[in-house]
Amino acid sequence: MAEIFSAVFLSSVLLCALVIRLLPSNIGSVTKPNFIIILADDIGWGDLDANSNPEVRKNNTPFLNLMAQQGLRFTDFHSPASTCSPSRAAILTGRYGLRNGVTHNFGVKSVAGLPLSEVTFPQLLQAAGYHTAMIGKWHLGHNGPYRPTNRGFDYYLGVPYSNDMGCTDTPGYDLPQCPPCDSRSLKREGCYSSVGLPLIENNSIVEQPLDLWTLTETYKTTALRIIDNAREKGQPYLLYIALAHMHVPLAPSPSPLSNSRHSIYATSLQEMDSLVGALKSAVQDSDTLLWFTGDNGPWEQKCQYAGSVGPFKGQWQIKRGGGSAKRTTWEGGHRVPTVAYWPGRIPQNITSSALLSGMDIFSTVLSLAGVAPPTDRRYDGIDATGVLLNGGQTGHEFLFHPNSGAAGQYGDLQTVRNRKHKAFYITGAAEACDGSRGSEQHHDPPLIFNLEADEVEDSPMDPGTAEYQEAADRMARGREELLWDIATDQSVSTADYSTEGSAAPCCDPTRPVCRCHALKLLCQ
Repeated sequence: MAEIFSAVFLSSVLLCALVIRLLPSNIGSVTKPNFIIILADDIGWGDLDANSNPEVRKNNTPFLNLMAQQGLRFTDFHSPASTCSPSRAAILTGRYGLRNGVTHNFGVKSVAGLPLSEVTFPQLLQAAGYHTAMIGKWHLGHNGPYRPTNRGFDYYLGVPYSNDMGCTDTPGYDLPQCPPCDSRSLKREGCYSSVGLPLIENNSIVEQPLDLWTLTETYKTTALRIIDNAREKGQPYLLYIALAHMHVPLAPSPSPLSNSRHSIYATSLQEMDSLVGALKSAVQDSDTLLWFTGDNGPWEQKCQYAGSVGPFKGQWQIKRGGGSAKRTTWEGGHRVPTVAYWPGRIPQNITSSALLSGMDIFSTVLSLAGVAPPTDRRYDGIDATGVLLNGGQTGHEFLFHPNSGAAGQYGDLQTVRNRKHKAFYITGAAEACDGSRGSEQHHDPPLIFNLEADEVEDSPMDPGTAEYQEAADRMARGREELLWDIATDQSVSTADYSTEGSAAPCCDPTRPVCRCHALKLLCQ
């Protein structure tokens, strides 16, 4: 039923868009701003030099540092979830996974993706006359109607899921060290060996397995071409770039690696930063909002190939075993480096401590574009225009962090943030670099931390204090109100997580690892 409603709604949107385009050009003609949303993968809050103390900065992100100096740096910005698919679905829909249906990752053999009943902000901008393009990692369904070109993007170039979910001829830096596609002994635990990693343009595989070592340059060249073409046409645009950085396997340009002062991870950070710098240079004289953030925190299990959480170590969990970053609701799992740059619109060298989420991109971008979202559904993101343009410091009253694999049921809102307080109803850990895993623990009364005094999340507050009781009551009420709101929301979607072998993207099933690399065939 939801799928039928979605088709009717989208048809109405397209009809409205057609009517708008047929109106005389002088009616309601208002210059629309452009938007470039850059989403880094598995990046730590501490990976941004501007988030570090000046005496310990390593100059790995000079262009992002400059963006912060010339724009707005967020210090309390969070990914909507601490793993890939749920975070991306929430960013595009402005809704928690319990509403949009995406609570954990889709895989290589996934049949479906983001439910078709969900509406993305690219769809709404597209209907309003924007040219919409996406470059990079999608991870919300790679078959049929679930592809990016059917979810609001006029153009797509990228990888359908994470860059470790397929073999390549020249593997990058990862743990475990996976063999190349042409290896005679492909099977190894933790490695995807049967399908080459595909590069997809629109609906066609153009390279399989792709070349990881040239992927950054391919993305940069394509992004600059999209910006130039939109400028020549005078058409407003949305460019969503979901980078492969800093997800393993890392594959930085080989030339800087001879400099022993820089690690593989640092070199990859510099490569990512350089791409951001090229985009910043391309739009600095235009009416364009450039917004950089991350999908979740570092993947600690990858050891030297993982990023830095900065001060947000989740010390309470570390003492009990396991990791406290990606896949967890500890601060290191979802507090991400975030910078916004918009010359002439965003004041320079501003820092905001407003409590915000990647879900807020949905409402904020639509508001700035003058596009109203559908009124038939409930949203969890807020319009952060006041924070962006006016130096406001007011964000969410409550922010809820869903389980993303560490403990409990996928998608459950098991951790609550309100002002300086954070309550854990369930705790758990991801696998750490040393292979340890902490056990799942349920807390009644909840663990509550005062992040203002204890950002490392080491010492929970004493349940016997008045401050604890007041905070516990306040957050319990907020959590109950949201859960009731979701339970009574008629627009809640359910994702199809079924899999089958034929769903894997493969340009030539008759060849080992679906190879069409040498001739760069166009494979449907």
